[in-house]
Amino acid sequence: MAQPATHDRVILMPMSTAAWLVDNTTLTFEQIGDFCGLHKVKVEAIADGDIKVPARNPVNDGYITQEDLDHCMTDPNARLTLLQTDLPDPMLRAKGPRYVSVAKRADKPDGILWLLKSHPELKDGQIIRLIGTTKNTITSLRNRTHPNYSNLRARHPVLLGLCRQDELNAAILKSGGQLHPELPEVETSEQPEVEFTNWE
Repeated sequence: MAQPATHDRVILMPMSTAAWLVDNTTLTFEQIGDFCGLHKVKVEAIADGDIKVPARNPVNDGYITQEDLDHCMTDPNARLTLLQTDLPDPMLRAKGPRYVSVAKRADKPDGILWLLKSHPELKDGQIIRLIGTTKNTITSLRNRTHPNYSNLRARHPVLLGLCRQDELNAAILKSGGQLHPELPEVETSEQPEVEFTNWE
């Protein structure tokens, strides 16, 4: 199991911190696990929605700086540095930083399913970067062995809030695919939901 970095201060809610980093950054699972003291497998489970916890922003909580976070997102070999303080860690309160919806992580399989159906040219690595998922999850959806497969619906990941339209368009064009003319680059709230009910 990954061990927390050597420091006196500890992260009070490591899984919630990991959930926020999964949803809001492009850090690798190794970077997140190293910072939070969690095994990579547990971070992957959080990313896939198998472990459902509310998310806490470590920048707002005073654990890291935005500059350090930005640097580590550009360098996958870099490691986040936990800020030291002479003050005791704050008591947990009911009101805190913005929570990322747990439901959004649960929607990831639906978004991946849409990508596999609509853009089979996308590589697994592209889907992982777009959605923040794992290769095992993509494989299980492609092979229809995902434990919740029978209950899933193929839904547009942008409409689910899992990625931005410009990010998706860039990945599609890079892989040699074609953009959907019925989904122009408009605000997410203006886009109709796309479902596939006859996919065999």
